Amino acid sequence: MKLFHGWLSSASRRVRLCLAEKDIAYESVAIDLGRQEQHSPEYLAMNPNGVVPALQLDDGRSLYESSTICEYLDDIIPQPPLRPADPYQLATMRNFVRWIDERALPNLLILNWSIALQPGASKWTERELEEKLARIPTAERREAWIRIARQPYTEEEKSAALDRLLQLLERMEGMLAEGGGDWLMGSQYTMADIAAVPFVARIVELAPDAVGPRVATWWSKVQQRRAFAQARVERFDTVLARRAAQPNPTPGAS
Repeated sequence: MKLFHGWLSSASRRVRLCLAEKDIAYESVAIDLGRQEQHSPEYLAMNPNGVVPALQLDDGRSLYESSTICEYLDDIIPQPPLRPADPYQLATMRNFVRWIDERALPNLLILNWSIALQPGASKWTERELEEKLARIPTAERREAWIRIARQPYTEEEKSAALDRLLQLLERMEGMLAEGGGDWLMGSQYTMADIAAVPFVARIVELAPDAVGPRVATWWSKVQQRRAFAQARVERFDTVLARRAAQPNPTPGAS
């Protein structure tokens, strides 16, 4: 398999965590988001949404949408299971993952893109911007790129995005209290935990004092898992600093 991904992308981190938990070997193909490699014709043939990640299978077929990829991996490699066997628990897990994608992700993108992609996008000429926008397949993402290129998010907008992102912590505290186990669905580590990891990783960097006791314990256990190190969920600022120290760094390279 080949995984086309970004090192700082939350969705890419989710899939890398799942691959590591399953101990699945794959070829890593890093996509440079700053150069918009995710909008190239070759990449769009694998993922028509023009976002990372995309998983190319051994037979040349490809999959996209991180939650779909993770469920596929759980189907082809059943052990260890990353989904609850109980139908109600499974539905609850899926609802939580969907909530993260719909409610948490838009706010994380505001915070991450302002740091990782805005420096490069703000330097584009009007012609360059027009050419790049023409390659973006969705109106939502075109608007996001326009914002960072020409209408940077204000400090007030970023503060509001962080406040909304922190709602994830409240939800997780409740799930951990209700489940009574180490993980969000109880005693079993599942895709609910995997989905939350990239978001909590950023929250710990941005607002460490906001993390409650149950989530703090959960986060400590997450970092002790073998798959966490293998998936390379590094600090955002550490990755950006390493890139800045490279010759001719590309802002937003992932």
